[in-house]
Amino acid sequence: MDHSKHVRLTQSELVPDMITGATIYDVEDNKIGSVGHMHGSGLTGRVVVDVGGFLGIGAKPVAVLASQLDFMRDEHGEVHAVTTWTKDELKAMPEHRDP
Repeated sequence: MDHSKHVRLTQSELVPDMITGATIYDVEDNKIGSVGHMHGSGLTGRVVVDVGGFLGIGAKPVAVLASQLDFMRDEHGEVHAVTTWTKDELKAMPEHRDP
């Protein structure tokens, strides 16, 4: 997938309703997770990425800042993000637990 042709989301679009469920890709275009939910909004919002597992079972939730992911919309309007982290690097992060 050529992400260079996709439209980047604006800061005002970085809200839970817009990005929940978005697929996360690494720089080699491998699917490495998906957005489970978000705390806050904009670039300082905390995005909870579900990493690993199968069909949502056994996935590990980790929290990262929205600014650390490059959110965009593809030619079909689907929202997704690209990160420089690998799946293993995300899985090595502390597990996120909601209060």
